[in-house]
Amino acid sequence: MQFTATQIAQLLQGTVEGDANASVTKLSKIEEGGAGSLSFLANPAYTQYVYDTTASVVIIGKDHALTAPVKTTLVRVVDAQGAFAKVLEMYNTIKLDKKGTSTQAAIAESATLGADCYVGALAYIGENVILGNNVKIYPQCYLGDNVTIGDNTTLFAGVKIYSDCVIGKNCIIHSGTVLGSDGFRFATGPDGGQKIPQIGNVVLEDDVEIGANCAIDRATLGSTILRKGVKFDNLIHIAHNVEVGENTYYAAGGVVAGSTKIGKNCMFSGQVGVIGHLKIADGTVVAAQSGISKNTKAGESYMGSPAWEASKYRKSYIHFRNLEQIVERIEKLEEK
Repeated sequence: MQFTATQIAQLLQGTVEGDANASVTKLSKIEEGGAGSLSFLANPAYTQYVYDTTASVVIIGKDHALTAPVKTTLVRVVDAQGAFAKVLEMYNTIKLDKKGTSTQAAIAESATLGADCYVGALAYIGENVILGNNVKIYPQCYLGDNVTIGDNTTLFAGVKIYSDCVIGKNCIIHSGTVLGSDGFRFATGPDGGQKIPQIGNVVLEDDVEIGANCAIDRATLGSTILRKGVKFDNLIHIAHNVEVGENTYYAAGGVVAGSTKIGKNCMFSGQVGVIGHLKIADGTVVAAQSGISKNTKAGESYMGSPAWEASKYRKSYIHFRNLEQIVERIEKLEEK
């Protein structure tokens, strides 16, 4: 990728100050710079770096005042951070724009691939798999029989999709994640646990992103479902028959037990655990390392383990910290 300052300004609807023909081939932080690199300045705390940066072009806000000359070429825009995000998105699109099928991939004759797909080396695509247009399957991925994947979805290296799972459009699944492994169900008896077959599947609706090394179990019957716009961080486990509502975000290290129904627009911080068969209401917010053991109320925040309303938790925590002194005062009163 190579662009001039003029081309960048046209893309971002900005203006050039300096060498309009200055060219860039890479991106960098402003404090690191380097010849041929493009950087940005949005936070005033980093203004000091713009005077000495060796970056060839720097994106900067149109109203960002400077107190000394600069050596670099500036592209002034309305919103420097938003403009640089647009550049990052374009760069990432170009970098990940892969097409074609590796001769080292194994693809069943009954599989159907849409236009402009990419299938990397050592990927396996099973019987009756259907890939939409512009789907990207990176090396060492596994797609079991009857898997369906919608347009513009990307599976990074080493993703495993068990049979019968359905993935929507514009989804991203990062390396090491497994969709459709068996739910954890055993019938206990005098002779020990008997495995209950898991014959359902996993369904991801459109615009879902799943981080690295997550595990989404298939349903016993029916489907484990992640609704449209769900975003998962790394290392999250979703058990059988769970449903996660639209536009819900879950930070790293979370666990949701079987058959729990999570509403839409919920926010879970890191290492949150949820027990099974609960109903998590729309708009629920949960603080880090909390354990949800009961149904929640819409729009309420929770923290602690077991978790309860955050407003009550904070008030009570003041007393928790002074519990020893409170007990001593009570004992003295009892003696009197």
